[in-house]
Amino acid sequence: MASCPDILEAPGGERTVLLHTCCAPCSSAIVEAMMRSGITPVIYYCNPNIFPEEEYLIRKNECTRYAETLGLQVIDADYDHEEWLRQVSGLENEPERGRRCLQCFRIRLFRTAEYAHRNGIRVMATTLASSRWKSLEQINAAGEEAASHFGNVMWWGMNWRKGGLQERRNALIKEYNFYNQTWCGCEFSVRNK
Repeated sequence: MASCPDILEAPGGERTVLLHTCCAPCSSAIVEAMMRSGITPVIYYCNPNIFPEEEYLIRKNECTRYAETLGLQVIDADYDHEEWLRQVSGLENEPERGRRCLQCFRIRLFRTAEYAHRNGIRVMATTLASSRWKSLEQINAAGEEAASHFGNVMWWGMNWRKGGLQERRNALIKEYNFYNQTWCGCEFSVRNK
């Protein structure tokens, strides 16, 4: 069995983290590692980029299924793809890891930080940082920017690709028979899959 890091330490020693979650495959090993370290992740499913809505629902249901087996809370942010399209307008032809991706991270992580602020959760992180297809620099920039709007929220810019988490992720995909997509979810990235 693949292993995870033995101890994770959230900023400020916090024991609850709002974890923006893009899908069950990306979140599974992260959630497991957090729980093993005594950290309770609150799953925040905020992915208005995913299209069509059926794809959004498949991914949301897989996240929910996994979280429920672990007794974790799942927060389903409103799905507003039209608003997301408005906010990335003009960036449709950007390449993967380009300006569209950065803007997408900003949208989703701002909403995560806002939820954390309103609900008294001091630390936020994202499973987006587990994908080798995404830029860690962009993700961390968007996360730090989002948290900076709220004085009581800290960004946990962890590199979730290290410490055996990728191997454990692959094992959990098989163990739970997760739906495992091959693109981030937006209609612009599907052209590149």
